[in-house]
Amino acid sequence: MITRKVLVTVVGHVDHGKTSLLDKIRRSAVAAGEAGAITQAIGVSIIPLDTIKKICGKLLDLSGRKMTVPGLLTIDTPGHAAFTSLRKRGGSLADIAILVVDINEGFKPQTLESIEILRAHKVPFIIAANKIDLIHGWKWNQQTLLLEAINSLDYSIQGEFEKKMYDLVGKFNELGLQAERFDRVQDYTKQLAIIPVSALTGQGIPELLMVLTGLAQKYFEAKLQIEEEGNAKGTLLEVTEEKGLGTTLNTIIYNGHLTVNDTIVIGGIDGPIVTKIRALLEPAELAEMREKKSKFQNVKEVFAATGVKIAAPGLDKAVAGMPLRSCSGKEEDIARLKEEVQQEIGEVLVQESDEVGVIIKADTIGGLEALKVLLQEKQVPISSANLGTITKRDISQVESIRDKNEFYGILLGFNVSIPPDIEEYCKVKGLKVIAHDVIYKVIEDYEQHISNLKKEIELRELSTLIRPCKFLLLKGYVFRQNNPAIAGVEIEVGKIRAGDPIMDKNGRRLTTVKSMKEGQDNINTAEQGKQLAMAMDDVTIGRQVQEGDFLYTDIPEEHFKKLKVLKKYLSKNELEILKEIAEIKRKHDPVWGVG
Repeated sequence: MITRKVLVTVVGHVDHGKTSLLDKIRRSAVAAGEAGAITQAIGVSIIPLDTIKKICGKLLDLSGRKMTVPGLLTIDTPGHAAFTSLRKRGGSLADIAILVVDINEGFKPQTLESIEILRAHKVPFIIAANKIDLIHGWKWNQQTLLLEAINSLDYSIQGEFEKKMYDLVGKFNELGLQAERFDRVQDYTKQLAIIPVSALTGQGIPELLMVLTGLAQKYFEAKLQIEEEGNAKGTLLEVTEEKGLGTTLNTIIYNGHLTVNDTIVIGGIDGPIVTKIRALLEPAELAEMREKKSKFQNVKEVFAATGVKIAAPGLDKAVAGMPLRSCSGKEEDIARLKEEVQQEIGEVLVQESDEVGVIIKADTIGGLEALKVLLQEKQVPISSANLGTITKRDISQVESIRDKNEFYGILLGFNVSIPPDIEEYCKVKGLKVIAHDVIYKVIEDYEQHISNLKKEIELRELSTLIRPCKFLLLKGYVFRQNNPAIAGVEIEVGKIRAGDPIMDKNGRRLTTVKSMKEGQDNINTAEQGKQLAMAMDDVTIGRQVQEGDFLYTDIPEEHFKKLKVLKKYLSKNELEILKEIAEIKRKHDPVWGVG
């Protein structure tokens, strides 16, 4: 067993300086002077311990720490792939993450998304508060350590800096996370460390690397123990097309070693992919992997932990985030690994199940897993979880689930597209699809939809209930005494509809509203303040009721209980009349409407 490098993923909002920070670390490494200080593998930068020591310099002497981890492997992949493809069984492949936040701009949508995904995968992280060089009046001296530099700043500049720092601390606090400047952290297991940095000048980078390696060494050194010589275990980071090679796999190997001609087994949506490695490719030293003209060199083998491009036949259906295993090619080994990789992705993919729940889709298995974890945390059941573009079959499932439960008849998509014909069909049928390329927006919009739906259902139910109403039989406005009795009334409080039952002040049911007229118009509902003519069956004015009497809607007990539940939709006056009606009823039945 050997200790592998610490796998670090760098996440954060676009333009907050993720790539600039890695570029600065790379340039610092080159400036440190040793040959081959930093190498680029596929989608990763390998920073050996010697390089970290040279970048940290005298900071190491001051800390008194002896570094033992062999270095860092920083994931350098644009977009969502950095975290949604970086997975292995049981969570994220990353040991630790750096969340880059522009100290001047604070939290942005992808900042929140990054935090959500890191929390979903339980990945520990530190915060690089970038762009301190843009704080007005900020000074930098290459010979001065970060804290020394901060303490030497003018009082007003320090004040501005501290304000920005504590704005960040406050934002984390709102999310239920404790954060503090790295030198003020008392317990790294409970508080997030914020390291002020400048990706432009390099200030704070030695402190960032120091905190990062120190945490890795202290808290998960045991996790870094791997077999260097065994069969490889890896994860597909990206699936790319290369001229002359066809479909290739940018892969992170986190255990064992891989050689040309090895048989590899990759998890697949329609079943495992089994193929033989034709070529292993690494970029030329210090090459920038995002440049299409990057030169590759063939290698015979690679050892964990590293990144490598794999060329092999039959990779057309490979998907980012899928597990990869290598073996000698024996039938029994292949059969075992096929079962292993499919079982692993089977923990994420959910084919149509009997459970009534939402349908989720994503572009990568890691993205699907993150969405699934976030929904499970909120106790939202999942009926189906799959990869790829939204299809008619998915929408048919949504329709079927909606018939059983309105709250779950919905499709949630992360980083997936909706074909125009399906979007149109959903509009016509009133089917709900929420799709975003920012994961927390999917969850946020779903929660808003559920909130709106609950309100809609409650208002729908409210519309079927007899509402509290008190009205006055106006004196001098009896148009007919009976058969039906017609009189002028004024609605004092509440709302009454045609068909509603009516009682007197003693709780005795008298009649129902046969019809109502306002001027020449027949109306179905009358509200507070209205004066109108009301027709009532089976009652005689002057006998059961008198001019000047106050009458009430005779609310059934079951309706009363439901109105109590929905009281947020009733006005203060309606609630008072509801209470008055209950008091009248309880003169005859003390437990009326209780419970």
